[in-house]
Amino acid sequence: MKKRRLSFWEIWNMSFGFFGIQFGFALQNANVSRIFETLGARVEDIPILWIAAPITGLIVQPIIGHLSDKTWNGFGRRRPYFMIGAIFTTLALYIMPNSPSLWIAAGMLWIMDASINISMEPFRAFVGDNLPSEQRTMGFAMQSFFIGTGAVIASALPYILTNWFGISNTAAEGVIPESVKLSFYVGGVVLIASVLYTVLTSKEYSPEELAAFEEEKEKSTGIKTVIKTPVTSGQFMKRGVIWTLIGIATTFIIKSFRLAEDNGQLYIISGLLLVFGLILIISGLITKNNNRPQGMVGIMNDLLHMPKTMGQLAVVQFFSWLSFYALWIYTTPAITQHIYGTTDSTSLLYNQGANWVGVLFAVYNAVSAISAFLLPVIARQIGRKATHSIALAFGGVSLISLFFIKDPNMLVIPMIGVGFAWGSILSMPYAILTGSLPANKMGTYMGIFNFFIVIPQILAASILGFITRELFNGQVILTLVLAGCSLILGALSLSIVQDKDDVYKLKR
Repeated sequence: MKKRRLSFWEIWNMSFGFFGIQFGFALQNANVSRIFETLGARVEDIPILWIAAPITGLIVQPIIGHLSDKTWNGFGRRRPYFMIGAIFTTLALYIMPNSPSLWIAAGMLWIMDASINISMEPFRAFVGDNLPSEQRTMGFAMQSFFIGTGAVIASALPYILTNWFGISNTAAEGVIPESVKLSFYVGGVVLIASVLYTVLTSKEYSPEELAAFEEEKEKSTGIKTVIKTPVTSGQFMKRGVIWTLIGIATTFIIKSFRLAEDNGQLYIISGLLLVFGLILIISGLITKNNNRPQGMVGIMNDLLHMPKTMGQLAVVQFFSWLSFYALWIYTTPAITQHIYGTTDSTSLLYNQGANWVGVLFAVYNAVSAISAFLLPVIARQIGRKATHSIALAFGGVSLISLFFIKDPNMLVIPMIGVGFAWGSILSMPYAILTGSLPANKMGTYMGIFNFFIVIPQILAASILGFITRELFNGQVILTLVLAGCSLILGALSLSIVQDKDDVYKLKR
């Protein structure tokens, strides 16, 4: 009993929905900071407005992963969640650019990101469910291709509408330009259509078939899934008290040293530590009366029993996503300030710079799409770890080089390295991780893995504004240099990761 090798077009069909999801996600990444500034946000306040996105992912993805692991009906296991998320994301894309105030726009970002996460999380588990081990790198690379392709078009769309079709790119103060509004409307149509295509053209294995595949894998490879003893009430309580005390101590330090006088975002970090501690304590109280790990307790149990490879990849993910979160929220103000010499969001010069940032984002996403087919080939020759390490280092050096560039056209060159790193981030960690996960908890662990994407984003939203203002004296370009250094640290941290399922390693 072994999973059938899928054809190129079958992998294409099951991944095509990511084209639409990333189309919407890229519109969000490239234009939301612009919308916030247009509605009156100061550049140092932008990170806290973006905090909705990672916090939403932190909550939504593990829940959706856990629920999809337990779902099986006439519509499938993961596919119902694809459609639910797509419908709500489409609605949010139509409402966001029509927000009458800054806080309504921030709220719509929250709703949009929650909806995107509902669709996105099961797509990762979908690859683990449907593909044999030797095709998983290709499966995640195909997702990366569609992510890059969707993002290329979406990122450049305002520029295309303005320069090719004459749609207005400027508006009165506090009003979103028509080019941005129309881009979001197009994004809604593309998203719902592409997800629907994947739902109608793909099939899923039943839970019974997946269990049989897992049993055969253990027989043929000798790698067995170790079933760990559920976390006891006492263990939950002990760890919960420790994390709660860490949260209290962090709050005390922030207050005592007056670290949050001009940066209240720092309290988000201590607040999350407190919340995590309290969730563990609550899980311990629930376990006293019911020792079956279900719902929230089940997710916490799986988190504390995560596979070793996941814990090692967490370090790599931390540095990788800290960097790209800084890239998304700071590229527009960094380029318009450093290259175009303006911070006036109503000026023609600023909007020219903002549109050029959209083109730059399109370039790095185009490179990531192309690299999706190159990365599996490299991985077969030198291994997935070495491939990912090279890609991250290349991206880090490219981001640092932005500081030395003054000609806008020359910015295209470092975007090649950024795109290569992004293509690897979207595929290699998941290909490495999937081989260490039990089939019946694929969705749950993919959701938990999202913690290590979200936590660095929350940290970035909490401290980057402070760092940019106080340490870099408002020179936003230095924040992107810091992001480059973070990517290089991610490349170095891959040395600690174990990849037992690597095709290159198994061949040797």
